[in-house]
Amino acid sequence: MTITKRALLYFGAAVCTGIAGILHLMLVSSSINSQMEYATFFLVSGVAQIFWVLPMVKKWGKPWYVIGIVGTAVLVSLTGYVIANIVENPQSAPPGITEMAVAIEVFQVSYVVMTGIIIAKRG
Repeated sequence: MTITKRALLYFGAAVCTGIAGILHLMLVSSSINSQMEYATFFLVSGVAQIFWVLPMVKKWGKPWYVIGIVGTAVLVSLTGYVIANIVENPQSAPPGITEMAVAIEVFQVSYVVMTGIIIAKRG
């Protein structure tokens, strides 16, 4: 069995969104007692990202890929918004940027790039 570059893109995108989802879910327990809004955000985004492994592995098609890119871009933008708030007002946002947040962003951006390549190569 030969593994094509295209198959690797689908697998890579699925792995990236899945790992980002798992990392989001790992943050739920640490924020559930003190910051319920963050815990809810991490739970919803984590479950959505883990679900998004399915459209990538099953190759559901362009509409699903576009929705995945837009949804992930929103998550990346929200993180940017939180970081901007930290810079503007350190008292109003969670302190610092953790290694976990950086890892999540790397996996999310990687998912967007790989999925964008999949869409571009499909024509």
